[in-house]
Amino acid sequence: MNRGKVLIAAPVHPVLTGGLAQSGYDCVIHEHITQDAAYQLIKDCVGVITSTRIQLDKNLIDAAPQLAWVGRMGSGMEVVDLEYASQKGIACYSSPEGNCNAVGEHALGMLLSLIRRIPWSNSEIKHGLWHREENRGTELEGKTIGIIGYGHTGQAFAKKLAGFDMRILVYDKYKQESIPPHLVRCDSLLPIFDDAGIVSFHVPLQADTIHYFNEAFIAQMRKPFILVNTSRGIVVDTFALHKGIMAGKITGACLDVMEQEPLVAMDKDKYGLMSEILALPNVVVTPHIAGYTFEALYKMSKTLLQKIITG
Repeated sequence: MNRGKVLIAAPVHPVLTGGLAQSGYDCVIHEHITQDAAYQLIKDCVGVITSTRIQLDKNLIDAAPQLAWVGRMGSGMEVVDLEYASQKGIACYSSPEGNCNAVGEHALGMLLSLIRRIPWSNSEIKHGLWHREENRGTELEGKTIGIIGYGHTGQAFAKKLAGFDMRILVYDKYKQESIPPHLVRCDSLLPIFDDAGIVSFHVPLQADTIHYFNEAFIAQMRKPFILVNTSRGIVVDTFALHKGIMAGKITGACLDVMEQEPLVAMDKDKYGLMSEILALPNVVVTPHIAGYTFEALYKMSKTLLQKIITG
C-alpha cells in the first residue's frame, strides 16, 4: 500500500527512512533543503521530517494540501506553526526523548571543562607551558545549582549531576509532577536567585522564554554565578551576558547556543560583543552540538518512527 510521499528535510538515521518505507511511504531525501526550495518539494507530500532547516509556517503548510503529519528531529516545536497545523488537522510529533541524554552529558562536560580549566591547560601544555597554579580548579561537590526547565533535558542533566553531591534546585513553571527525593523543587525562582552558584537553562523557545536571562535576572542573583545554556540561544540576552561577565557577576559561561547562529549571521553589535566573550578564559562555547551525537540521531529517528506509525 502506497501511503504517500514524505519529505526528509533533516539528517536522519536509516531506521526512520527504512521504517517509513516498510510502512508504505515514499521517502524523498533533501537534507540541505532551503526554505524556498521547500515550497516545490512539499506540495504533494503527506509527511515531513524536519529539524531547523525549514520553518513549517502558515505559507509552507498551505503549499502542502495533502500534509497529514510533521516529525521534528529533536525538541523545540517553534519551527512549526502548531496552532495553524492543528486547525488543518496536521499531527505534529517531536522527539526530545531521543537527544536529552546527549544534551545532559554535554552540559556536564562543558561545566566540568570550565571549572577544571581543561581547555586552557590543554592548550598551554600543547604550547610547551606548564602552569599548575594558574589552572587550579574548583569542584562541583557541595555547590548549589539551579536547573530552570525540568523537561527531558533538564531531567537528564539533573540525573548526570546526581553523583556529585550537589544541592540541585529545580524550577519549572509548567511541570508539577513528583521529582526524585535528592532534588529540591522550587515554586519560584527566588531560591535559585538566593542560593545558586550555577544556573542552567533547559527551556523551550516560546514567548515567555525569549531573553529569559536578562539584566533583571542577573540583578536578582545574590552572588556571582556560572551560566550554562544548552537550550536556545535567544533565551540569553547577549548584551546582558556581556555586561554580567565584564562586571564579574557572571564568573563563567558554558554556551552551546547563541542568540544568532552561526556567528557570521549575527548583527554587527552582537558579533562584536560575542567576539569579546569568546576571547575570555572563563567561557566555554560549542557550535550547537549538545544533542548532536551518533546515538541521538538513532534514538530521535526511532522515536519519531514509533510516534508516526502509531499515530
